[in-house]
This record gives sequence, C-alpha cells and structure tokens, in this order.
Amino acid sequence: MAEMDWKHTIRDLKGVVLDMCGVLYDSGEGDGVAIDGSIEAVKRLKASDLQLRFCTNETQATREKFVAKLGRLGFDICVDEVFSPAPAAVTILKERGLRPHLLVHDDVVPEFDAVEKTDPNCVIIGDAADNFSYQNLNKAFQVLIGLEKPVLFSLGRGRYYKEMDGLKLDVGVYMKALEYACDVEAEVVGKPSPVFFQSVLADMGIQPSQALMIGDDLVNDVGGAQSCGMRGLLVKTGKYRGDHTGIKRKLSEGKHDTRHWTAAPEVSGRSPGCIHVIGRPAE
Repeated sequence: MAEMDWKHTIRDLKGVVLDMCGVLYDSGEGDGVAIDGSIEAVKRLKASDLQLRFCTNETQATREKFVAKLGRLGFDICVDEVFSPAPAAVTILKERGLRPHLLVHDDVVPEFDAVEKTDPNCVIIGDAADNFSYQNLNKAFQVLIGLEKPVLFSLGRGRYYKEMDGLKLDVGVYMKALEYACDVEAEVVGKPSPVFFQSVLADMGIQPSQALMIGDDLVNDVGGAQSCGMRGLLVKTGKYRGDHTGIKRKLSEGKHDTRHWTAAPEVSGRSPGCIHVIGRPAE
C-alpha cells in the first residue's frame, strides 16, 4: 500500500522544492554540518529531469551569504534557486509604500538597504536571535501601538528550529507576543504563506499538483504546500518530533488531507527511514 501511494505521488512530478535548515544541514557553530546523504541527494535531483528550487524561512543572513555557507558545506546551489522571506518582503514594502521598523538579525539588514526606513509605518520581525531583547521587542511594540492602523509583517511563523546544540525558539513565538499586545494579526511572508509557495511555482512554470515540497516542519512545509495544492513530504531530520498527533488533528480540520499519510521508501539518495510521511493535497 505504501509503495502504491508513493508511486502515485511521484507519477506526474515535474518539480521538487526543498526546505534547507533541518533537511540539508543543521545550523550551529561555524557553518553548521550537512545532514548525511543530503549533498548527494541534491546532486541526484539536479542530474534528473526535475526542476529544483530551495524554499527557506532563513532570516539570519542575506541569500548571498547563506548560499556561500552552503557552498562551503559542499552543496552546489545558486542564489537564483533560493526563495527566502526577506526579498519577498522588500517587494511588498515597495509595492505598498511602507517604511519598516526592523526587528531582524543584523546579518539580514542589508536585504532592506533599498527601502526607506525613516518614520516607520510598519514593523517587520524576523529570526533576530540575540536581538530579541526586551528593549528591542518593546521598541517594536511602541512603533506598532503608535500607528493608527498597525501593520506587522513576520518573516515566517515557525515555533522552533534545530541547531547542533538543540532546539531554538523561532520568530513565531515573538510574532504572537506582538499580535497579542497590539491586537493585530501579522502578515506572514515566507512559509506557510500561499503567496510564497506560488512564487516558487511560478518561477518553475509548473502547476501545484506537479510539485513536491520536502521539509522537516509538518505545518509550515507540508501543511503550507498542501494548502496550495502541492504534495508534501516530511523528513525525520531537523526539528522532526516523533509525536505529531495534535498538529495532524489541527491540519485535518483545515484543507490538509491527512488520511493518506504513509511511510515512503528511499528517495534521491537519502537513506531509507529518513522520509517519514507523504501528504497528498486535499481533494
């Protein structure tokens, strides 16, 4: 049964979208470390007739620095193949004439160099790491609460991610704090936003049903992809946790078909057992 489901999933596949942190590598001291089999998997996918893109909520560096780091780990990846929230946010800011107050990591600030930031009329929050101090969070709160119509952008909404020394709180935790304090709902830029996934599909020129998203986050990777009509596949690396019962229940209440989740065999050079479940898009 599992084999039949897997064959059905890949039958009309024309493109693969890979999450990065937790799927290709674990971040941490220095450049981090590549996950076993991931470098070979990328090579085999690039050698196939499938289109390949990389979709990440990484906001601790510019795309250029991020790709350079992955190159040092042994990955052959180009900047144009990587989709991340900061460049997408810049496009939105320019289209809407917004001037952001930034609560982001120092290394991603250059992504916003082309945007006017004086007299801010919105707040952008990303994975600021050590910049998530009380003082900085309170400043973001003061900017938002002082606006007649508060606008909050969050570069992703993850709860946590994995580094080499353990799990770390992600931007979604701090996003929720600002939402609660200012009685505002954040606009999420990045996974699981449908607009973010659709931009990747448009770049590949394929339909959602022809694309497979592979990630370590059941909600933002698999669930986000399914909400766009893509197929989703969860790996047992990165932030993967063994018991997703509660999250699966929440997803099943939405547009995500959890009835067909099943174990998958070896894929693209990854060792058997690395792949946990497949999620078909809801009918």
